Parts: sequence; structure tokens; C-alpha cells
Amino acid sequence: MYLKQNVLIEPLVNQWYAWNLLITPHGLGMVLANYHKKIMESYIRSPMMHTKAVKNPKMIGGPFMDLEGDQTAVVQALLERTLAQNSDVIALAEAIAETDKILLEEAKGQTLAPIYARVPEALKGFVELGYDLNNQPSQRFLERFLYQSPLYQRDRQSLALQQVAGDDRAFVLSTPRFPSPTQLHVPMAFDDPAIDTLFSMREQPRSLAELDAWLPPDPAEQRFFKSLFTEEAPTLTGRDRDQIEGGMRVKYFGHATLLVESPEVSILTDPIVSYEVPDPAAVPRYTYADLPETIDYVVITHGHQDHIMFETLLQLRHKIGTIVVPRSNGGTLQDPSLKLVLEYTGFKNVIELDEMERLPVPGGAITGLPFLGEHGDLHIRAKLGYHIRLNERAVVCVADANNLEPKMYDMARKTLGPIDQLYVGMECAGAPMSWLYGPLMNKPLPRSQDQARRLDGSDCEKAMRLIESLDPKSVYVYAMGQEPWLTFISSIAYTETSKPIVESNQLVARCREKGLISERLFGCKQIAF
Repeated sequence: MYLKQNVLIEPLVNQWYAWNLLITPHGLGMVLANYHKKIMESYIRSPMMHTKAVKNPKMIGGPFMDLEGDQTAVVQALLERTLAQNSDVIALAEAIAETDKILLEEAKGQTLAPIYARVPEALKGFVELGYDLNNQPSQRFLERFLYQSPLYQRDRQSLALQQVAGDDRAFVLSTPRFPSPTQLHVPMAFDDPAIDTLFSMREQPRSLAELDAWLPPDPAEQRFFKSLFTEEAPTLTGRDRDQIEGGMRVKYFGHATLLVESPEVSILTDPIVSYEVPDPAAVPRYTYADLPETIDYVVITHGHQDHIMFETLLQLRHKIGTIVVPRSNGGTLQDPSLKLVLEYTGFKNVIELDEMERLPVPGGAITGLPFLGEHGDLHIRAKLGYHIRLNERAVVCVADANNLEPKMYDMARKTLGPIDQLYVGMECAGAPMSWLYGPLMNKPLPRSQDQARRLDGSDCEKAMRLIESLDPKSVYVYAMGQEPWLTFISSIAYTETSKPIVESNQLVARCREKGLISERLFGCKQIAF
């Protein structure tokens, strides 16, 4: 039997869609205490307010649950269960807040040694206190200790399975998931090898007897689970690496996902892969069936939910050789180690890369590039663009980097030489910083500061300056979140007057005026050399 190509998986933590901060114990505590708890309490107080808000396109992505009908009882039950089963990480979040308060009120440059005795018990042993060179105090978390402690509980993790008929999905970051006749929830840790067995069945037939770990006890749920499989073999179209001409090929899978291939190696950037939908009017796309048999390298540009997508990564884990991630600062709430997050979700070979550090691969190399902006001016180190050179061809993908200091790329060009293709994101409006990082803050920013510190990338002028630095032969705008299968995570609904569309239109036009090949990518595309 084969797993059907339209089977969707959602990895969950406490029934909320999993992203990196929900996997880290300290991040989970902060998000639960300062966001999940509050949004559930808000829904219980006024379910109709939430129902009305999610019908307004301008409110998508806001703190509103998208549930059918009045689900007060099930949300109340989830809230009570969540508080009971997560008291340890909630206590950790409270301890982090209390320690922050002590530091901000009392640490004025004197020794911090006496404060260790006042660190709440839930945080003891997990934190180092220190100053920066301007005498600003802060906490540094010993992340591996947190994972090795009882605070990291795999039984909080589960997977939801269903079949999809189209691209519509409720926005996942503000709505918990509940079992239903069309959605099966399976308690399973993300590092369980049974995940690899199941998703290898998209391509390789197996007996259902090999899936005991997935089989629910309820007979109706068993029937539903078995309906996810078919005897019909899929059409696999991604196994033609030996036919690549010109030394390299790029396939655009949507958003920031590029499959960069040579006859010797395959590299996938920021994987988000669409499911096969049985709708003849659907936007053309590449799906899991269009991927190669093995993916030698996955490269992650940064830790935002639309770039390190566990929904896709878990399904690909069985065929990934190595994952390359940017190195984090180590120990801050806003910049957790992506290496640790991936290792504790079952990925065996994870490599951290620094700016301008080179990783040799067959026929070439992957080099990390500086990445500024898009993180609300927070000190977050775990972000990289990538220069990929294979068989004397070179592409650069910078995702959402904001070209705030062009001299960086001038220097990179001197080291790395000319490139063939540049892929640049231009989501240059961006949400305010608190949209993503607000739950980690014990003291909210004034609104004027929050609105000024956006999660934004390059506009036309900054992208043009990047082009001047790197001197590519072709320029592609990507990572815009426009594909219809991305609304569940991006909440973006552009119009022709939206700033990212206006700016990217200008960029494409100016590139073409200069004689460069240029377009804004959408859906899917194969790009030859």
C-alpha cells in the first residue's frame, strides 16, 4: 500500500501547530503563558467575537480562533488540560519573568553573584546571568540542559492526519486543532522512527502491518486511518538528476523553497512542499512526488515558521542527508539553537554554519551569507543567506534579508566571485515585531516602537543595491507567500497596491531595463542555466 499524495500532516504541541519556539522548553512556556492561554481565555469569554473576526480578511493572522460554531466547551477543556499538564513550563516562564524583573530593577553594574540565590527554583541550573559591555543585564539559557530535563516532554507532541481536497486551511498559529471524523490525532513524539516509515510510503509500498505505532484503538478511527492509503502507485517525476544540462538546475516549489540540483548533488532550501490536490482548477505546483529520491542537503535560512516548517521537514526526514542551519547566539529566548531543535525532533546530521563559512559539497560548496533585518532589530544570529556553487554555476538565495548595509555584499562578492542567479524576498511591509516575538517579552514595547520595528525584507531600492553588489545574470523575486497553499501559515492577502507587489514590480521592470532576466515567481518553475 502507498500513502495517498493528498494526505496532510500537522505536527502539534498541546494541540497547537508546532514551530521551533513550541519545541524548546523555555519557548513553549513563554508562548503558552503569554499567548495560548490568553487566546483560549478570550475565546471562552466571547466566541462570537472570534467567529466574526476570522471572517474579516484583514484580521487573518490575528489572535482569533477559527472554529466552526460555538466550541466553548472543547476550548475550555483544552485550556484546563493544558494548564494541568504544562504546569512545569508555565512555572519556568514565571521564573524567567521574575528573574528578568530582578535584573532590570537591581542590576546596575555591580556583581550579579548574589542574585543566583534568588533565581526561582524552576530556573535554577538552567541560566547564566551576565552583563553586556554597556552594563545591560540579561539571562543566558543552557539549552541542552533544558532538553535533557523533564521540562522537555515528548508526550506533549502529536500528529494530526487528514486528506485535503483543496488549499484552504485555517490559519494555524492562532487556532488549536481538535480531532474530528475527518482529522485523526495520533499521540507520537516527533523523533519517532514510525514517522519515517509512514511517509516513505508516499513512494515505497509497505504493508499496513508495519504501521502498528500509528493504528488507533477505536474501530472508526482505524477505518479512517486505512482510508489514507491506496494500492495505486504514484507517478514520481523528480528522479531525473542524470539528465541535468548546463551543470545545474533550479526548481521553484513555492515561497522560499528551491530545489538546486546537479548530476552529483541535490540541495533544498527552506522546504515547504504542497500536497497534491484533486482540483483541476488548482494553481500548478510541484508536490512531494516531484522531489528526488534523496535530498543530500536541506538549508534553512532562519527560524520563522514559514522557513523552518516541521510539517514538511518531518515528512522528508527519511530522505534528508544533512540539514544546514545558521548558528544561533546561544541561550537567548528569541534566538534558540536551531541545531538543538532539529536534533531533538529526530534529525541525525545537523550542521551549523556561520557567515562566510564554506561547506564543501560534491562539485562545489555552500557558503553562508550575512542576513540583516526581518527580525524586528532583535539580536538574532540564526539567520543566513546562502551562496551555492555547483559545477562552476552559482546561485544566491537571501530569503527575507533586508539589505540594510550593502557593503557586506560588496565584500561577499569579492570573496565569492560572480553569480548566475539571485533569489530575493521582498515582503517589505512586514508585521510588527510583537506579532511573533511579543510572547517572549516580559515588558511590552510602546506601540510606536513596535510598529517601527517590522519583520520586513528589502524594498526595490535595497534589492537593486544588492544586485549592484552581486552582479547576477538573472534576478528572481521569491518568498512572497503568495501561493494559495501557504495561507495557513502566511496570512498574506496581497492586492496590486500592496507595497511588496508594487516594489517587486518595480524591481523586475528595472532589472529588465538593465538587460537582466527577471520575474516574480509564483506556483512552480524550472529554471535552467
